[in-house]
Amino acid sequence: MGTAAAVALAACVPQPPAGTAAGGTSSASSTSSAPVATSSAPAPATSSAPAPTTSTRAPAPGTSAPTATETLAPPPASDFVAPAPEPVLAALTGSAPVPTAAGLTQRLAALLSDPGLGGRVGYDITDVETGENLLARGAQTPVTPASTTKLLTAVAALSVLGPQERLATRVVPGADDATIVLVGGGDMLLATGRGDPTKVVGHAGLADLADGTAEALEAAGRTRVVLRLDDTLFSGPRVSPAWSPADLTAGFVAPVAPLAVESGRASSGDPAIASDPALAAATAFATLLGKRGITVTGVGRGRAPGDAATVAQVLGAPVQDVVEHMLDKSDNTVAEVLARLVAVRGDQPPTFDGAGRAVIDAVAALGVPTAGARFTGGSGLGRGGVIAPRTLTATIVLAASEKHPELRATLTGLPVAGVTGTLAERYSGAGQGGAVGVVRAKTGTLTGASSLAGTVVDADGRLLAFAVVADRVTSTGDARDAIDSVAAALAGCGCS
Repeated sequence: MGTAAAVALAACVPQPPAGTAAGGTSSASSTSSAPVATSSAPAPATSSAPAPTTSTRAPAPGTSAPTATETLAPPPASDFVAPAPEPVLAALTGSAPVPTAAGLTQRLAALLSDPGLGGRVGYDITDVETGENLLARGAQTPVTPASTTKLLTAVAALSVLGPQERLATRVVPGADDATIVLVGGGDMLLATGRGDPTKVVGHAGLADLADGTAEALEAAGRTRVVLRLDDTLFSGPRVSPAWSPADLTAGFVAPVAPLAVESGRASSGDPAIASDPALAAATAFATLLGKRGITVTGVGRGRAPGDAATVAQVLGAPVQDVVEHMLDKSDNTVAEVLARLVAVRGDQPPTFDGAGRAVIDAVAALGVPTAGARFTGGSGLGRGGVIAPRTLTATIVLAASEKHPELRATLTGLPVAGVTGTLAERYSGAGQGGAVGVVRAKTGTLTGASSLAGTVVDADGRLLAFAVVADRVTSTGDARDAIDSVAAALAGCGCS
């Protein structure tokens, strides 16, 4: 059939393991003859694509609003690549009837008038197969999206970077024989130990990079070096002025850098966010070199010279897997990095402002209506960002299109109601059980705002895209429960 058949997997539930609820290039001119050591174990296949190759394409060098207080737990210090989902519903068919506006209104009117949704709510319900808008209110009015912003960031990253892109962290020769340079390419999910090709967080490891670097240095007869860190792929401040300081303290986001350990931590497994994640990673790397017989006499920042040969490198997980992690865990730090990488590849500066504009430009170039959209960065954590509900549903419909298989991770990464990610503990309220397993959606929560946007298979087997955004609420908990009830009602709707 058409689009819906291609995304029948959106109605599948990934089964979690038992017991669980750019490569930036900087050039350097040096005549080092050290061999190149590359750690690039292929990642296993995920639900969105076959196993990637180990090649990497280097990007060009980096040339009253709600208070931003996320209520989600910080991203975990480890992650897993979920096994392929097992279908729990019959395959979608083109013969499933399309809900009518009258049927949807009868089913949803009372729920959409819930006082918990506060003083302003915008919503849009769209048929994924046809793109027909079925029911809407304020759908073209820009409202506070919170973390549903990540839907646009996901599509932009997959479109601009490509789903199979793998971000490289490299070591290159410095300006003299006594110096080497650690060059960040956008991977803020490094492990301090060895990389694990079965994971997204920690897919690439600094220990593997140290192995390759030490081997190359020893082969060249060098056992003492100065280590420089080149984190110039991004520019501008590392911390957004639109963030609440409490978000950093709580670990909801880290200072943005082109390399770091596990979303900005000082070391693997450390729950605390480093004040300077890139320098913390470089310091950890220097320690690892010391354990391999290479004496590091100093660590500091410095730009790699031009046209340097790579001494050693490690490659992160494919971008499609990083996008799935970002959506499932609502990883703000990863979202910010992906948005900046989109800016690096485009014609915007790799700053918070430039990243926001680059994401909007990228989805607009694909035909998504973005009138009135405005935000900085790519996470939705900052104050002042606005997106229309119609933009959110159009982004979802685009990701489901057979014309854009490269965007599919936008759908497969969505949390599953009552099962995975930020929806794992939701849909336990009265009348909400029917949504479990059939609603897949990106959550959004800021002080004064609550949102949900994703897909749902209705009782007739029709795949719908929906977005509900309430941004003048007094209780985000009440608003979240009201929105969940709307999505659950859609799942149980035979509204044709």
